[in-house]
Amino acid sequence: MSKRVLIVDDEYLVSWSLERALSEVGYSVEVAATGEEARHKFEVFSPHVVLLDVRLPDASGLNLLQEFKAQDKDVIIIMITAYADVDSAVQTLRDGAEDYVGKPFDLENIKHTVGRALEQKYLKQQVDFFHREIRRKYTYDNLIGNSMAMIQVFKMIKVCGETDAKTVLILGESGTGKELTANSIHFHSARSESPFIEINCAAIPENLLENELFGHERGAYTDAVSRYRGIFESAEGGTVFLDEIGDMPLAMQAKILKVIDNKKFRRLGGRQEIESDVRIIAASNQDLLGLVGEKKFRGDLFFRLNVMNIPLPPLRERKEDIPALVNYFIERLNQEYGSAIEGISHEALDCLMNYDWPGNVRELRNAVERAMMLERGKLLSTENFNQDITGFAQKRDDAGSADEFHQGVTKSNNGKIILPPGGIALEEVERQLIRQALERYRGNQTRAAKCLRMTRDTLRYRMKKYDFQLQEWKM
Repeated sequence: MSKRVLIVDDEYLVSWSLERALSEVGYSVEVAATGEEARHKFEVFSPHVVLLDVRLPDASGLNLLQEFKAQDKDVIIIMITAYADVDSAVQTLRDGAEDYVGKPFDLENIKHTVGRALEQKYLKQQVDFFHREIRRKYTYDNLIGNSMAMIQVFKMIKVCGETDAKTVLILGESGTGKELTANSIHFHSARSESPFIEINCAAIPENLLENELFGHERGAYTDAVSRYRGIFESAEGGTVFLDEIGDMPLAMQAKILKVIDNKKFRRLGGRQEIESDVRIIAASNQDLLGLVGEKKFRGDLFFRLNVMNIPLPPLRERKEDIPALVNYFIERLNQEYGSAIEGISHEALDCLMNYDWPGNVRELRNAVERAMMLERGKLLSTENFNQDITGFAQKRDDAGSADEFHQGVTKSNNGKIILPPGGIALEEVERQLIRQALERYRGNQTRAAKCLRMTRDTLRYRMKKYDFQLQEWKM
């Protein structure tokens, strides 16, 4: 679709020559000679670009500029003035014009000016789009969960973002969402318009790490043929995310501590100290305090980083969040792969609830993705999850059944559980046993779960499944 250009000028020859020149290169052009006509055509023509004379017989071009920008903030306005002096040019730019041209003008220059303004607007829109997508991806709405542990994480992200905490330490097992948490802090802070740069301290050799972080001057070493800006310099005003900081060499830890304390650093081979205004977010899946005791991590750096500490809970400690996580992954993966999976079966969800997820949320996402690729129906079924997950759940169920049998629960005289002649629904048996356990312990979920040989998280999931309300048993 061709771009629309509105020319507003009361000189016929000017309008005619501009209309002809711009039409020849593919623009759709309309012309107006007065302010009133310009207002009407702006409304019905909806131009992408307006070439607007500063002086019109019935209106001020500066006033029209403000009116048009108020109606459409994305419209590109290029002012035309016979008084190509600095004062009038600066005023039009201050009022929102993208550029200006002075009379007399060169038609080739006009075409170039219009084309350049459209290209810059397009690039800005692309940048804004990608920025919004990044913000959407890393919004902490994507950290799924309504468990108490996750509510605390959300609170800490909000506090760290709003207070501009200069150092934040995120601790958690692999796959718990440390990178997502770091991004969420950055994109919900005043630094969100500045860079977020991540470096994995375990993935870069010690002799290259300093160069990546602080850069180098020309001639700092044999292959340093030009100056190189490191991460701390490139992230000015933004955030540096030091992932797996527990694997950072001790010598480099001392230099990071100096940056935190002095807010300055030097490039390799450099003599000048460079100011550094960045937030440092560090993360580790190791016990940093234990490493301090083993002299493998600097205690002064640990306590400097540990001012704002965000511990991320492993998935096995917040299993009540699994149903919401599964639904979220199904929705996102449907969009990514063009699938139409509607949900997950009760049996498959029970299987996921019984597994302990050593790989945490990352492992759960991978499991859901695999199951969606294999599924031919509308609901994810147990058979599409791998043997590690289904086998673990089966072992746990078998162990629970054997334990109940040996404890003598619901046995006949010869030690066997009696199946009624007409059969029975297993879900109804489960429903009745859960109700009895909750009644026995007056709603104490911990004691009821222990009685039923299941975790408290699993009990809460099944209570939700059967729509049990806790207040039914509270006295």
